[in-house]
Amino acid sequence: MLLAEPQPTPADWQFEVVGIPVRVSAWFWLGAALLGWEACQSFAGGDQRKTLGYLILWAGTVLVSVLIHELGHALAYRRFGQATHIVIYHFGGLAIPEAWGRRVGLRPLQRMLVSAAGPVAQLVTAAAIVALLRARGYQVPFPIVSVGEALDLYQGRRIEPLPLCAATIFMLSVNIYWPLLNLLPVPPLDGGQIVREGMLAMGVADAHKIAGLIGVATGALVAYWAYRHGQPFLGIMFALLAASCWQGLSGGWR
Repeated sequence: MLLAEPQPTPADWQFEVVGIPVRVSAWFWLGAALLGWEACQSFAGGDQRKTLGYLILWAGTVLVSVLIHELGHALAYRRFGQATHIVIYHFGGLAIPEAWGRRVGLRPLQRMLVSAAGPVAQLVTAAAIVALLRARGYQVPFPIVSVGEALDLYQGRRIEPLPLCAATIFMLSVNIYWPLLNLLPVPPLDGGQIVREGMLAMGVADAHKIAGLIGVATGALVAYWAYRHGQPFLGIMFALLAASCWQGLSGGWR
């Protein structure tokens, strides 16, 4: 349900990147606006016109970041002889094989590499941004403070003007937090698929069931942490993922 491809609409935006068809659902923009509303209001200082500008900046950042993630998957599929198309929608994105059944034909190790390619692409992007800022002598608004302090990333010139600083913060946050969350071992997130395919590659019996059990436990723990720390959207998302894993266990993984 969470990862179903949305039906096309006349308002969708379609284009190609390195020969890979991309469709941006009209619903993507609404989802991005809801996710970024609070942060954009903070940057705008309550000014509604400025908030709109920051929302456009945020949505563009999310679009580029999700596209980078899905291109990682799509290019890995291409490396293994599988053509794909990309759909970006309100829950993120999907790199969809042109014939779904052909994914089954890939070996477990190949499927594991395909799953890992998306988050790795985002983390490499974030690392490149950090390296570029440090090389130019700028402060790096690294979103994980303990890591930023340990790497001495907060020294240097301030990034100006404010919209450029905001774009940098948005880009680093989305390309660090989101792939790390996506690597949590909760199917059908990439981390859950990596765990499942890794176990299949090692010949572990009941790999699907074990991955599902890990997903239920991890999803429930993350949901509990999110609710305790005032992150309702994150809590709802992982509660739904945990429920989906439980449903898969109850119905039998295929």
